[in-house]
Amino acid sequence: RAQLVESGGGSVPAGGSLRLSCTVYLNTYGRWCMSWFRQAPGKYREGVAGINTGDDSTYYVDSVRGRFTIPQGNPKERLDLEMSNLKSEDTATYYCAAARSTAGRCLDPTLSWTWGRGTQVAVTS
Repeated sequence: RAQLVESGGGSVPAGGSLRLSCTVYLNTYGRWCMSWFRQAPGKYREGVAGINTGDDSTYYVDSVRGRFTIPQGNPKERLDLEMSNLKSEDTATYYCAAARSTAGRCLDPTLSWTWGRGTQVAVTS
């Protein structure tokens, strides 16, 4: 069984909203980074949003800050990403990811991440 399973992707017009969900089957006892990455065709995978389970601090890449939110208060078996005011440049495959926490590095792609298989988001103009 996959350890991280994403759902909620799809096609949405520019300016619209979408919620992604990740079901977490990992044992995340202790301090973990639970994050969302994305990868557009021909581009590197980038960290988009993350939460440190040790202190619930959240991290966002500048391009999505104010538009994307990881809601807090969910059970640890679930990681959501609420996306609003979507833009065409948000089109990508979105991956749920988990890694043992290193302070402040929840968007660092070089950590040893466990990845989900991804869910596609297409923002149409």
